[in-house]
Amino acid sequence: MLPFHRAAADDFAAVNQRILDQLHSDVPLVENIGHYLVEAGGKRLRPLLVLLCARAVGYKGADHIDLAAIIEFIHTATLLHDDVVDTSDRRRGRLTANAKWGNAPAVLVGDFLYSRAFQMMVALQNMKIMAILSETTNTIAEGEVQQLVNAGDPAVSEENYFTVIHKKTGALFEAACETAAVLAGCPPQQREALKHYGRALGLAFQLVDDALDYRGNPEELGKNVGDDLAEGKPTLPLIYTMANGSKAQAALVREAIEQRSSAKLAEIVEAIESCGALEYTMERARAAADEAKNRLAFLPEGDQKTALLQLASFAVERST
Repeated sequence: MLPFHRAAADDFAAVNQRILDQLHSDVPLVENIGHYLVEAGGKRLRPLLVLLCARAVGYKGADHIDLAAIIEFIHTATLLHDDVVDTSDRRRGRLTANAKWGNAPAVLVGDFLYSRAFQMMVALQNMKIMAILSETTNTIAEGEVQQLVNAGDPAVSEENYFTVIHKKTGALFEAACETAAVLAGCPPQQREALKHYGRALGLAFQLVDDALDYRGNPEELGKNVGDDLAEGKPTLPLIYTMANGSKAQAALVREAIEQRSSAKLAEIVEAIESCGALEYTMERARAAADEAKNRLAFLPEGDQKTALLQLASFAVERST
């Protein structure tokens, strides 16, 4: 358990149990794939944000447990669909569901998790939360489609890149924090602060992920280094290299994106490193993490605030 999980240890255990309870289905394959995904572990950061934010602002009820499980189901559904679209075969060091069971079961169980999340959402009987999460799932889907359109296109701008990573990653971090504030009945200013904390935190995490794709250890990452390149994804390290590297370096990266090939990965990593692209990406990540921390100024001191601050630091210090 990471340090920031300890501040919500009891709530976290309750969320894990709720997730298992809600995976029940009369169709065994649904449960088999669902349990396989749950057992894969992961940091469970999005549900953790719900728990920490709710308690940090003084929430005393129990509905945050269901809300955290809803957020995790939405996230897991997006991963199932992502892995099919990206034809990924590894996640967290294990076979992806599509590699183990096939694309059709993975997509359909993703649909099951989405629909189960919305069943649970209805049971909360909170229209503001439903409005936020329905908008968020739509935003995530748009981000996925835009990323698909961008694949293989070396002309994608930095602005376009940031729009996509907000939609794909930042939006659910943002929703986890904002819905916790809504559940707790926070005034608008506090709700907005937590929303922007989540948005900045999600941005920091995605930027670091994109840097680790060219610097990380495959065994620690649980996926292959250079996967983004093989999928033709123009992430920030590549965009920066094309704009600021030598003509030869820019041409090398452009060709790799267009061909969706990691055949020249070693040369591209050298180009990214030498022109400062990874450091630039990390600078943007650190700036986002600092912004996230600043958004928490209104919170009273306590274990939950400390954990939220630790999360922001962890976002940019991690190696996985």
